[in-house]
Amino acid sequence: MKLALPRDYARKVWRAVVEFDLLEEGDRVLVGFSGGKDSSFLLYALKVLQNSAPFRFDLGAVHVDLGFEQLSDVPHLEEFCRQLDVPLTVQKTQIAEIALRRSRNNPCASCAYFRRAVVNEIAAGQGYNKVAYAHHNDDAVETFLMSQLYSGKIQTFLPKSYLDRTNITVIRPLVYLREAEISEFVQTLQYAPMPSPCPFQGKTYRHKVKELIESLTRENPFVYTNLAAAMRRDALGDLWPPAASREEMRQKHQRTMRPAAGDDHVHSE
Repeated sequence: MKLALPRDYARKVWRAVVEFDLLEEGDRVLVGFSGGKDSSFLLYALKVLQNSAPFRFDLGAVHVDLGFEQLSDVPHLEEFCRQLDVPLTVQKTQIAEIALRRSRNNPCASCAYFRRAVVNEIAAGQGYNKVAYAHHNDDAVETFLMSQLYSGKIQTFLPKSYLDRTNITVIRPLVYLREAEISEFVQTLQYAPMPSPCPFQGKTYRHKVKELIESLTRENPFVYTNLAAAMRRDALGDLWPPAASREEMRQKHQRTMRPAAGDDHVHSE
């Protein structure tokens, strides 16, 4: 397989790597490889970077079989990794069953939590110091809006974060690429991305937010770019103070409703 990235794609990946200090000499990077379009592109892109970077880093992949009824096509994944000359670890789990047992209405959070835990454990056990995930710009913007709508928080995931419990650094090199760009490029590869085996695909809160953003952006093309700009810390404007505690409210109530002694005569003159 001849490996190459269009200049614009390479520029966006390198921008993330340089701006957020995602890669450096001697790194051992384990890619979370679901087999879908995003993680397939990430693995391919990092292999291109590995071949052309002015510093050395190792690259591996891990596929976590979540235990859905639709089994992972492991030989298909192995062939793609063989063509890239990237070692692949496949870990079978029962995460789907556990997540569904915890919450049948919204198992996504539990599923993601346990999947990340498995990847981190494998990375630490095999001597990788970094784990790479294929979250792109659309994912970041959707997470940003989801956090406000469903959690009441202004936050999204970071391009780089350190996990002190496992001594693993999580990196997301695709944060400047749009989902549509990734989909377009993957069609040029001699590899068919594996469809998601999740029965909740297209029925999640994330999917609802994705459709909301797409709908609003069709009406006003600046909606998406404004949301993306608002994720930056320097975008914060005027916000309300934190909600007062019950004790703070009691003291404020006393000060407001019971003027200090001696105030009454001032107003009676």
